[in-house]
Amino acid sequence: MRVLLLGADGFIGRRVTDRLLMDQELQVTVLGRRDSADIRFDLTTGSPGALARFLDAVAPQVVINCAGATYGSSRTLIRSNTLAVATVCEAIRRSREPARLVHVGSAAEYGPVPGGVPVSEAAEPRPVGPYGVSKLAGTELVLASGLDAAVLRVFDVVGPGAPTASLFGRLAEGLRRALERDENQVRMPDLSGYRDFVDVRDVARAIQAAAVSAATGVINIGSGHAVRARDAAQLLVRASGFEGSIVEENRQVLLPAQAVGAGGDHLPGHLPGHHQPGPYLPGHRLEGQRPDGRAVPGEPVPWRQADVRTARDRLGWRTQVPLEESLGDVWLETACRV
Repeated sequence: MRVLLLGADGFIGRRVTDRLLMDQELQVTVLGRRDSADIRFDLTTGSPGALARFLDAVAPQVVINCAGATYGSSRTLIRSNTLAVATVCEAIRRSREPARLVHVGSAAEYGPVPGGVPVSEAAEPRPVGPYGVSKLAGTELVLASGLDAAVLRVFDVVGPGAPTASLFGRLAEGLRRALERDENQVRMPDLSGYRDFVDVRDVARAIQAAAVSAATGVINIGSGHAVRARDAAQLLVRASGFEGSIVEENRQVLLPAQAVGAGGDHLPGHLPGHHQPGPYLPGHRLEGQRPDGRAVPGEPVPWRQADVRTARDRLGWRTQVPLEESLGDVWLETACRV
């Protein structure tokens, strides 16, 4: 099967590339802006006609779109997450043999949802910030394109390779710095929200499964568990061996004794002796926060949990990497970075 991959250099895209290249039944071509791409093309400025000519030359049976932007101005987000998607859809329509499209969406498209319950694909999207709005617009373009297409609405992505601007990338760098300088505090944004964390390697498996499936429409990709970000952060703290405190902006001080399994609440599905396989888009961050961690007024999303039954039933996909392992790998990569 011939596959054209867009966005291979991003957090998710790198893992998708690794996964696809291991499959000897797939012939993978990478299109992007960097010199490492097989085809140099900028989706935010290139025309659909020019992209269609590349599609005709490669003749992919599947196009996987992991390209997009998580941070930046509204203009940047719209160009990267909406205009670029319109270019991809139109180019596929114009090509001689229109390919199947697998597009990576975001849980931020849902916006605020009722607490305590998982959100299904049937929920009415109400994004609250420019990022979620731009991603939803891209999803709607895919769904209205008339193409054979699936949108994977990915929840809060964690794991090795997490950008330093992301929540856990920032925490890992802060912990490393504190240990190197013998400091006893690491400052972080508010960690009171609940999120559905999924490892980036599990996300890559879901994208590969969607590429070779016949599933169409929106499909949630998450762990199916909501975990308080504060508890997840303590898993990373514990992996690092840091014995100081995490100070949340405008929140309480968290001491190591409050870590999961040390007298505090256990994570859902993480009871003693029990491993429950444990998603934020490229550049994971809590919705309602800037990349620097400061709150964005009027954009609170205190709860997010995926209903993952569609992914299970239509893709045969479940998570495999527990949250403890995922965050442990974040720390391992950070600690070993030269």
